[in-house]
Amino acid sequence: MEAKKNMKEFYLKKYPTDKLGEEINLNANFVGLIETILSGRDVYDYIGVGDSVIRERLFLKVCEIANCKYKMLFNLWLDTVKI
Repeated sequence: MEAKKNMKEFYLKKYPTDKLGEEINLNANFVGLIETILSGRDVYDYIGVGDSVIRERLFLKVCEIANCKYKMLFNLWLDTVKI
């Protein structure tokens, strides 16, 4: 199941020149990222990297897996983020 795919493994394969990808949480997967968004927890803590480019790329993969629009997921994240 692609949703349970390891995010770090996916990211390093898709973006091999982005060295910051090495810092992605080894235990993170796309199901966990969705759960993190829905619960309002910090996605950057879950991902393990505070980089918006990495977050955006992982959100794009979530949208591909869930067959949804990026804007919908991004707005959901903005609505649930706790400041």
